[in-house]
Amino acid sequence: MRLDRLSAFPVTAFDAEGDLALDRYREHLRVQIDAGPAAIFACCGTGEFFSLTLDEYAAAIRAAVAEAAGALPVFAGTGYGTAVAKQYADAAREAGADGLLVLPPYLVKASQQGLLDHYGALARHAGLPLIAYQRDNAVFTADSVAALAKIPGVIGFKDGVGDLDLMQRAMAAAPELLYLNGLPTAEVTARSYRAIGVRAYSSAVHCFAPEIAHAFEAAVVRGDDVQVNRLLKEFYLPLVALRDKGQGYAVSLVKAAVRSRWTDVGSVRSPLTDPTPAHLEELESIIDRGLALVRKEAA
Repeated sequence: MRLDRLSAFPVTAFDAEGDLALDRYREHLRVQIDAGPAAIFACCGTGEFFSLTLDEYAAAIRAAVAEAAGALPVFAGTGYGTAVAKQYADAAREAGADGLLVLPPYLVKASQQGLLDHYGALARHAGLPLIAYQRDNAVFTADSVAALAKIPGVIGFKDGVGDLDLMQRAMAAAPELLYLNGLPTAEVTARSYRAIGVRAYSSAVHCFAPEIAHAFEAAVVRGDDVQVNRLLKEFYLPLVALRDKGQGYAVSLVKAAVRSRWTDVGSVRSPLTDPTPAHLEELESIIDRGLALVRKEAA
């Protein structure tokens, strides 16, 4: 299982009443899969895992597995406390998922031993390869990452903190793990992570502009700093600035962009809110600039 480049984190589609819209979700998945990411990570942060019932989650994972049809791996998000996370892991396994991305436990800030107990119990129960997601209230020391790596089933470590010193210490302590850059709009830090040996990253941009996401990754890989800097200046950095103007925009902006460019995947579920009209207009302008740069480069 090779995950050494960008992966797609699709949104979850809802209809006008806020119910799961599987047909629209599958349409969105097909666009994602056809663009050629390393993997699909379904029902994770961008996919509003936190707002899905267990039945909705199981249906969405089944849809992702069916659309992928074995062409690329499907990882399912899971989270909350250990007992509930096990229920979601069971649903993911039964739906045919290839692995799990484990989001931080709900609310509480646990000790290092508590984190290891939680992830260890889930890994032993799940029967699926597991990637631990470090962010917010789940931050590991390098020693804990080394201990995590010894747990059977744990294959990877996704970083959403951005402490490169900590990452280098973790990688030195547990070189056998797969490491992923999981910061919001990970492309902004892609070169920095690549410099310490982290090539894989999550791309929310892939949801609505896969051509930009893949063009950026290709420019990073070939060392084309001119094109990388152009895309950062004209597209990624303005997108980050817009994202920071609203709470929850890391998800709702992405979903709004998918609605605009591809298919109606509905609004975000509360407590998230959709972007304001002015911010939607700004988003359209940013996307247009990014697409223009990619088309110019390809011409």
